[in-house]
Amino acid sequence: MARTCPFAPPPAYEEIREQEAISRVRLPDGGWAWVVSRHEDVRTVLNDRRFSADRQHPDFPQLVKGAAAARRPDDERTLIEMDAPEHGPARKAVLGEFTVRRLDALRPRIQEIVDGRIDALLAGPQPGDLVESLSLPVPSLVICEMLGVPYADHGFFQEHTAKMFKQSTPPEERGAAMGAIQGYLTDLIAKKEENPPDDLLGRQIVKLREEGTYRRTALAGLGFLLLVAGHETTANMISLSTVAFLRNPEQLAMIKADPGKTLDAVEEMLRYFTIIDAAASRLCVEDTEVGGQLIRAGEGVLALGHSANRDPRAFEHPDELDIERGARHHVAFGFGPHQCLGQNLARMELQVVFDTLFRRIPTLELAVDVDELPFKDDANIYGLYRLPVTW
Repeated sequence: MARTCPFAPPPAYEEIREQEAISRVRLPDGGWAWVVSRHEDVRTVLNDRRFSADRQHPDFPQLVKGAAAARRPDDERTLIEMDAPEHGPARKAVLGEFTVRRLDALRPRIQEIVDGRIDALLAGPQPGDLVESLSLPVPSLVICEMLGVPYADHGFFQEHTAKMFKQSTPPEERGAAMGAIQGYLTDLIAKKEENPPDDLLGRQIVKLREEGTYRRTALAGLGFLLLVAGHETTANMISLSTVAFLRNPEQLAMIKADPGKTLDAVEEMLRYFTIIDAAASRLCVEDTEVGGQLIRAGEGVLALGHSANRDPRAFEHPDELDIERGARHHVAFGFGPHQCLGQNLARMELQVVFDTLFRRIPTLELAVDVDELPFKDDANIYGLYRLPVTW
């Protein structure tokens, strides 16, 4: 469903959540699935092994028509598609790359990247495009350096990522875009195998070889997931949050006066926008009751994160943007065993961007009215295509 207001869920979400919290909906391919819309029920589904994340299962609920056809028969199952017992060891193998200690060591480099991009923005013409100058380059540079992917190739994978997430992209083109990125990463990893460098992909080659579990195609699948998720999501959060701050100057004044509040502001922005609402689909594999409704094995479930994050049972005055809310129990990063692997990296990037951007450009403002901004109403990850700003 489309958002009619760029800062609110589709209007029908509230109606569904309040009147029929678990209801049946028709899918684009003609099948049916259950919608779960309340915060408690969404967390239940995402944390219960009786709901499978295996997107390769023929009965898995697909939110994009022809999504299954976009896959190739030899595609590796990525982390977000694995169930226990396969999922645990695969996640643990890469979890060490996202420890607090490793991320803290990365903070100075993130700060350097953010300052460099703001330098470029200030040196350029006005109005500037914040998406092009800051929102996309920052997370792209960070994830490229982490993985050991040449940033010079960012145009290639950003172009193909955009095709993947645009709802109107035909299944064949979506499959081709996915295949192009997978092929790129497979070739890159093959080059790293002879003398693995000290980057995430290189360290994984060494680690998995020592364990006797190394497969190039599997590592390419992991790289694909981290590369795509690592730049597209954070980029959109930077853009949307900047607009929200500029529309709510009293909230912006709080983090300017006390940067200690920025992390709470990040959590509130994540809850408020919930840019990935379609990622938490599941397939019921054993008859299970949720919220008083029996869901049978073989039936699909759509857990509406955006609805859950606006549930008044979980958040007081949920439609208000309140950076002092202090609520970290949102489901913007999912919940349970598949909760976003890179969530703390995203938090750090957002914190550094907001603290730095508004300190260095205190007079930043939108160059056009909000209703003229090109929001991504046609994409599976919500955001902005461009963000004209002046100062």
